[in-house]
Amino acid sequence: MKHYIFILVTGLFTFLTFSSFQPQKQELFLLNVEVRNLRNNEGTVVFALYNRKDAFPDEHYEKHFKKVVGKIENGNASAIFKDLPEGKYAVNILHDEDNDGRIKKGHILPKEGIGFSNYQSIGIGNKPKFSKASFNLESNLKIKVKIIYM
Repeated sequence: MKHYIFILVTGLFTFLTFSSFQPQKQELFLLNVEVRNLRNNEGTVVFALYNRKDAFPDEHYEKHFKKVVGKIENGNASAIFKDLPEGKYAVNILHDEDNDGRIKKGHILPKEGIGFSNYQSIGIGNKPKFSKASFNLESNLKIKVKIIYM
């Protein structure tokens, strides 16, 4: 009888000890990104999300963490990024008026609208950088990004 009690107590102790070391599930969040006042309803809006400074800015939209293409309605568009772990992110947006997935350029400047999180304007002295465009995602978040037309 003592042997069974010893086995039962040992088993219970082992179960409680190792069950408390189960890895915690990482909480995941939503990011809702909105753009307003697009100059027309032509094409689509490409929303690219980045989580590494060496990938941003990404003129060809190839180094993104996640990408969503949104429809334009009444000069507005939005995208929802789901299942994001806590971390630092930046958003790069293109109003892709001709739906080719690339920034249409003139001689130097883009002909289509572009936008970056935390930027109201861009220029020679205000080039997009991950350090300025990034934000911490620690809960569900909704942001608005301004589209800039040159």
